[in-house]
Amino acid sequence: MTTTPTELVVLDMAGTTVRDDGVVETAFRRAAERTGVAADIGWDRALQYVRDTMGQSKVEVFTHLAGGDRDRAEVATAAFEAAYAELIADGGAEPIAGARETIEALRAAGLQVYLTTGFAPVTRDALLDALGWRDLVDGVLSPIDAGRGRPAPDLVLAAALRARVSDVRAVAVAGDTASDVRSGLAAGAGVVAGVLTGAHDEAALRAAGAHRVLASVADLAALLPGVGARASVIA
Repeated sequence: MTTTPTELVVLDMAGTTVRDDGVVETAFRRAAERTGVAADIGWDRALQYVRDTMGQSKVEVFTHLAGGDRDRAEVATAAFEAAYAELIADGGAEPIAGARETIEALRAAGLQVYLTTGFAPVTRDALLDALGWRDLVDGVLSPIDAGRGRPAPDLVLAAALRARVSDVRAVAVAGDTASDVRSGLAAGAGVVAGVLTGAHDEAALRAAGAHRVLASVADLAALLPGVGARASVIA
């Protein structure tokens, strides 16, 4: 982990800053039922794959479930986005405790904060609207905005470029999945933290290479070089 002062914090959405409580899995199940995309491998195997790949681009996950058939994957992804929107409209979106306050404190301390997600922009934006978070952060990125989804480094690097950081080591990344961790490490981020509020447990996050594993994103500010005390006082 670096001692370079932090300039940018890149945070995952579902499971890291936004409480999931099985909403993503439920949306995947509805999409699979409506499109039959997982019929060839069976739902139990499909669900395990979904859990293992949490954080990755949804169309890439469905491409695997569809046996490499991109057209079927895109249909299933659209069904997933519709199902997720239904669940959010029914009140399925709420922030992780302390997430909003942490983001506000980080920005007040002079840092930029970007949210990243494997969701398509339409789902991402519906989630932001449901939470009232449109103006909370400096930017929000989906795989289509950056190139590749996680675990590739593209989302983190795209945020770093947009934020005009002086050094990639001045970027801190936090997420609840192994893919989040691998993405941050591949990008060269100076701080890569796993959080225990989402899909993967401590063993999986440490195996992926997380510098630290935190109870939640609310504990992140204290970990950041040159920021912790400042943000804690503001919060």
